[in-house]
Amino acid sequence: MPHAGQDTFHNDCADKVPPNRYPGMDVLVGGARFDALQVGVRVLWEIKTHQFDTYNAFVQDQEIEKEVKQLRKERDAAAACGYGFVIGVSTQSHKDALLDQIPSLDVVVTGCTR
Repeated sequence: MPHAGQDTFHNDCADKVPPNRYPGMDVLVGGARFDALQVGVRVLWEIKTHQFDTYNAFVQDQEIEKEVKQLRKERDAAAACGYGFVIGVSTQSHKDALLDQIPSLDVVVTGCTR
């Protein structure tokens, strides 16, 4: 299905990282929408391109809380359908914050920066 958002920068990143098997498209699996299906393997990706490092501590905490709920649902949907799950983030600090909450999460720093 076409990318959900109108954020060209985010969509370009989702098409290039990991690379996406279906450029220009999201993937619907198990009732969850993913930014990409990796070429050559059964791995679904969620991409985050917002400027996490520029947020104050309160906003960062709120963002991580929201993302953790979303990512758990997506990871469960991917696993139930036999897919791996990776989240791509723009910065190491965003990766570290997610891993503090879900140490088993597979998080990759994409290099997609705004």
